[in-house]
Amino acid sequence: MASIKDVALRAGVSVATVSRALSGNGKVSAASREAVQRAAKDLGYVLSYNASSLASGRSRNIGIVMPTVSRWYYANVLQGATQELNERGYDLTLYNTSGEQRHRDAVFQDLLMRQRLDGVITVTLKLTDAELAQLRAVNKPLVALGGLLPEVDTIRVDDFNIASLATEHLISLGHRNIAFLGGADVFNVDFNLPTARLDGFEYAMDQADLAVNPQWLLDADFTMAGAHQKVRSMLSNPRGRPTAMLCASDEMAFGALMAARDLGLSLPGDFSVIGIDGHELGELFGLTTVAQHPSAQGEAAVARMMELLDESTSEAAAPAPADEFFPTEFVLRTSTAPPATH
Repeated sequence: MASIKDVALRAGVSVATVSRALSGNGKVSAASREAVQRAAKDLGYVLSYNASSLASGRSRNIGIVMPTVSRWYYANVLQGATQELNERGYDLTLYNTSGEQRHRDAVFQDLLMRQRLDGVITVTLKLTDAELAQLRAVNKPLVALGGLLPEVDTIRVDDFNIASLATEHLISLGHRNIAFLGGADVFNVDFNLPTARLDGFEYAMDQADLAVNPQWLLDADFTMAGAHQKVRSMLSNPRGRPTAMLCASDEMAFGALMAARDLGLSLPGDFSVIGIDGHELGELFGLTTVAQHPSAQGEAAVARMMELLDESTSEAAAPAPADEFFPTEFVLRTSTAPPATH
């Protein structure tokens, strides 16, 4: 069985260079890394990560903490992060708080302290001072995804301006009676995403000198079914209905479109809908949206973590600095148009 010395001899480098190249711990030139990887493959050599961890103090394991994995956004963040970690030869330990305080307490008070991790990525969790202190006590790098934390590297989108842009699109088409579908109070935790998007909607309406009808400010549970029920009731009101709606997520926008179709409305002439997210089903529904690319956000969070661990590579996509917003994309489809004239 080939040894690390055999690999070093064939690649023409030192044993230490072989260890750094295969473990990812430390800087190695691209040429040396390629030579080592080619030699290791030819000789069938696999680095012992247990031995490497003992020598380097690294476990090659990143912890990711999020409130749920069942929602589309979180699942896509996790997919992007997992793919990037796999590319870099890292393992992932997932901590799902399930939105419950006792689970969250267990994560920060016990699991993160006990588990050997090289770093921690939190997703849409506004950490308390105590939680931040617990993470800093173990002296591990921290990256936050989804909101700004003090003195923490952050990957986040500008929810206020996303919603403002989406609303401005509807206004530019000639809509004046515009509804908003956001998240219920139970979802308005941590970084207050539903509130930020409602604020953006109301700001754009105010800038256009348009009144916001309180009866058209709805909330649901970020699901198609929940949105369908709420929007169907609103559109059935005989005392008038809006001509357009901004939904705080694409999945709720799908429910809104289905509710309008159930009532026989012409889409988008009688009712235009715009969402926020960039859901892969958006093209099927013809949904105009502002895509936030959560999978790419997950990749960027891992890339930032690798920079903090001093394992960045020139090939890696550079994530946005902590004081800049992650780029989003306006995607125009067929669900929005000028209001029909009757």
